[in-house]
Amino acid sequence: MQPTTDSTHSDSAADPKRELLRHTLATLAYRGGKAVRDTPSSFADFRAGEGVRTPGQILAHIGDLLDWGLSIAMGQQKYCQSPPLPWDQEAARFFAALKKFDDLLASEESIHSPVEKLFQGPIADALTHVGQINILRRLASTPVKGESYYVAEIETGRVGTDQAKPKYEF
Repeated sequence: MQPTTDSTHSDSAADPKRELLRHTLATLAYRGGKAVRDTPSSFADFRAGEGVRTPGQILAHIGDLLDWGLSIAMGQQKYCQSPPLPWDQEAARFFAALKKFDDLLASEESIHSPVEKLFQGPIADALTHVGQINILRRLASTPVKGESYYVAEIETGRVGTDQAKPKYEF
C-alpha cells in the first residue's frame, strides 16, 4: 500500500493497520474489562490522595477518549468532558464506545486520520488510564490478579463484556 498524503486514510477494512488498531481495541476491552468488573460499590469514589482522580472520573475520561477517537476517525473531531456516571453505567459506556469505534474500523468507511495518530492519542491514553484504575484497585485493597497477557485469548472484534476467561493468572 502506498502512503497517502490526503486526509482520508485506509479505505479497506482488510488494511493491516486498521486490523492492528482493532486488535488494540480488543486488548483494551480485555484489560479494561478486568479493571472494571468485580469492584465494590464504593470503588468508583475511592480517593488515593489530594488531586488524584477517582476511578469513576478516570473511567469517564476513558469513555471521553474513545468518543473523541471515534469523532476524529469520522472526520468530525470533538472532545467532550463528561461527568462520571454510576460505575456500572460508566462501564457499559466504555464497552459501547469500544463497539462503535470497532464497528467503524471493521467497515469500509473511510478513516479521516492516520491510524497511527489514533493509536498514539486516544487509544494509548485509554490504555494508560486502565493501568491507573488497576493501581487504584490495589490501593483500595481490591487488586486485579496479574496475568500473562501474551497467552490471553484476545480476539479482534471482541470488544464487549463477553471476554474470555484468563488462561494464566498469578
